[in-house]
Amino acid sequence: MLLYWGSGSPPCWRLMIVLEEKGLSDCEKKIISFSEKGHKSDEVLKLNPRGQVPTFRCGNLVINESNASCLFLEDTYKSGTQLIPSEPARKANVLQRMFEVPSFTKKAMEDLLYLYMFKKPE
Repeated sequence: MLLYWGSGSPPCWRLMIVLEEKGLSDCEKKIISFSEKGHKSDEVLKLNPRGQVPTFRCGNLVINESNASCLFLEDTYKSGTQLIPSEPARKANVLQRMFEVPSFTKKAMEDLLYLYMFKKPE
């Protein structure tokens, strides 16, 4: 396993927490520097043409979305903490929370951008 990650990135933190909970925190990790455009390096772009982190490799499989990586680890590795309950109602609740956070974040950022661009103080 290999994880490219950047400091200050919540999606990277999400995946690192899952690795820890699954007992896989000893996987190889490479921190990149956003200010030095490490996410746009040839090394990262070879695995992730979008030039984003986290970029996660497990064997020959490369996953470039943090939620997808987390679901993959939960389904593939039964070690450590079970992060998604098997009981349907509880599982649905966990998955809903997992996928609604990016939607809320996007909406909040759009609202902040609107306020910054169009609602200048008097």
